This record gives sequence, C-alpha cells and structure tokens, in this order.
Amino acid sequence: MKANRMILNMLIANAYKVLDGETLTRTEALALAEQVGQDDLLDLLSLANKVRKKFAGAIEPCSIINAKSGRCSQNCRFCAQSGHHDTGIETYELLAPEDVLAAARQVYEAGVRTFGYVTSGCGYPEPNDEFRRILATLDLLHETFPDLKLCVSIGILGEETARLLAEHHAWRYNMNLQTSPRRYAELVADTHSIDDKIATIRALQKHGVTNCTGGILGLGESWEDRVDLAFAIRDLDVEGIPINVLLPIQGTPLAGRPVLTPAEVAKAFALFRLINPTRTIKFAAGRETTMKDFQGLLMLAGANSMITGGYLTTRGRSIDDDQAFIRQLHDF
Repeated sequence: MKANRMILNMLIANAYKVLDGETLTRTEALALAEQVGQDDLLDLLSLANKVRKKFAGAIEPCSIINAKSGRCSQNCRFCAQSGHHDTGIETYELLAPEDVLAAARQVYEAGVRTFGYVTSGCGYPEPNDEFRRILATLDLLHETFPDLKLCVSIGILGEETARLLAEHHAWRYNMNLQTSPRRYAELVADTHSIDDKIATIRALQKHGVTNCTGGILGLGESWEDRVDLAFAIRDLDVEGIPINVLLPIQGTPLAGRPVLTPAEVAKAFALFRLINPTRTIKFAAGRETTMKDFQGLLMLAGANSMITGGYLTTRGRSIDDDQAFIRQLHDF
C-alpha cells in the first residue's frame, strides 16, 4: 500500500508539468486514469482546475436547437433519434428558417452568444435542396444577429458542402468521435465509418471552420478507451471538446447501461483537461441528471463551457439558472 501511495504521489506531481506548458504522454495519462481513486480524486481535480484557469479561461454557455428530429438512417447505439430504435421521441422535418430565428432570438436576448444548429441524419456529402435551405437559415441568422457565433452539426460532409458552410457563416462545426476510434464500430455504429467523421473535420479545417469534437462517457468503454479518445481529439487539433454522459434511453441498445457516478465523470473531465489544456471543454448531456448536486465540482474539474437551455431530445436547466451558476463559479 505504501509503495502504491508513493507511485500515485509521483504520478500526480509529474502531471503538474502541464502547468509549465509541457504535455502528458499517453502512458502518463493512462497511469493516472488507472491509479487515481476516490481518496486522491480531489488532488487531480484541483490540478485540472489550475490548468483551466491558466490556459482556458472563463466558463461560457452555448445553446442548441434540434432543427430536424428523428428518423435517422444511422444505427448509433445510444441515440434516441436513430430510425433503428423505437424510442417514442417527437419526429419532424427541417424547421422553417423563421422558427429557428425565433429560437435564436430567445437565446440571444438571454445573453448567450453561441447558438448550435443541429439536425438528425447521416449528413450531406453533396449539396441538395435541404442543405441549401440550411444555408439560407444560416444566412438569416447571421443577418439578424451578426455577433452570434453559429455552430452547426448536420452530420458527415463532403468537400463542397464543407466549403459552402464556411461561406455561409458557420463559425464552428460539431462532429463527435464519441469513443476510442478503434472501438467506434463496436460501441457506437457500423452504418458509417469513424474515418468519414475525421475526413469531415479535416475538410472543415481546410476551409477555416473551427471544430467542436468530443464524445460520450458510459457507452461501455474502458479508461484506456477514454484516454485514447482524448488523445485522438488532441491529434485533430480542434478548438472545442464537448463531453456527454450517457443517458440510457428506453428503446436503444444501451437502455440497460448503468449510469456513471459523479466521481467517475469528474475524473474523466480532469484527464481531458490535462491532455487538452488550452481547449474549450464543454459539459453537454448528463450535467443535470448525472452530476446533480455535484455540478459545481465538475466545472472545477476542468470544464469551461456548458450547453444550457436543453439538449436534442431531453430537457436541461434554464438559461437564467445557468447564468447565475456561472457567475458564482467565477469566484473559484
């Protein structure tokens, strides 16, 4: 036991090099993931918070709209919107531009300056009529709110559709890897390839669109898988990292998965911060349902962004409540 304690103290002490601008190796990160237990978790979280404050800055919210719901052709095992699963969610076709504008106006007037436009479906490898309607909606949003940052999440893209999004005011694109790339087909979906997602990110980077690329905790992955995901994201050099915690949804293959503990979630966030010290790390789905009374602890574990006002098929906290929450967190 004493030898283990000495090793653990050395591992955490070594991780402080991140504060000096050095990087963790995969071996070091995996050792922390496997060795840090509940008795030492606060030491790891404290370091992650120091790294956040030095390199990543203030906590900022964003809000999203589900602009097209359900009937997706892909078989993502966690997703309520997959047409392969009977989850009973509301389904609808692409929202009219004026409906999206009304939702953006509510967010804007509440003080949020990042707005995510999200649709279900595999994506748009080539432009079609629906894709052109999306471009028209983005143009309307930009014309009405020039300082509103538009984040788009509409699936896998081709070279031309990536270029067109860049030309029509897309500031950031959300394309999640979800889990370790080597286990994507097993844990997430086999109707599309992780390589298609990576190619989409690269195409958007080529045309100057920043990227928001993260994943989901609780799919059945190991700590090694989580470390692999954090390093795969670092290798892609994206700007934002949204992390979701699985909400097991009835009708999906993952309906019976156990919910992660707040301690496990906080540890994962701390590791993502140490591996990606300068990036925006956003807590998305699971913040209210998994962390509950420990939300503040998580935001002190390295996160510096959150989705507010609701998710794609589940409710979240109100924007007003989250704005007050953020003001209180600034004191830490």
